[in-house]
Amino acid sequence: MAGFALLLLLFVASVYAVALYNQLVLVKHNVVKAWANIDVLLKQRNDEIPKLIDICRQYARFEASLLARLTSTRAAAVAAQQGASAYSVGRAEGALRAEVAQVAAIAEAYPDLRANTQFRALQERISGLEAAIADRREFYNESVRINNVTIERFPATLLAGWFAFRPAELLKFSDD
Repeated sequence: MAGFALLLLLFVASVYAVALYNQLVLVKHNVVKAWANIDVLLKQRNDEIPKLIDICRQYARFEASLLARLTSTRAAAVAAQQGASAYSVGRAEGALRAEVAQVAAIAEAYPDLRANTQFRALQERISGLEAAIADRREFYNESVRINNVTIERFPATLLAGWFAFRPAELLKFSDD
């Protein structure tokens, strides 16, 4: 009878460990999926910036130094995406968002530029992508929170340590 109880206890513990492991895998993949959603939107937005720069360059008096900063800031944001560190992406994206906002602010002094339908369409597209990025960032950060809480809870922390599940970084933009 004691042997049966021990076998039953081992069976229940094994089923629990498998369920716990599967939960850890699920939350880890939710973080990866949420990051991929943000990555797609960031790439789409970054693809629009050269078009914005080209349109602004058509206006001879437009701030050349601002366009140069915007170009280099975009390059830094693209490079940060390659590393996939939430911290470096957040810093680079915060700087890029500030430069894009600066372009919009300075464009107010150029009525011909503001009247340009391509410029307005790009501003609307970039603004829409920014809203989508904010929405996806919220989802990503919630996925990270769930992941981090799950791997810190006992007894999941034991399995997380054994199978190298690591906490994920929140995505914070430097202008937050």
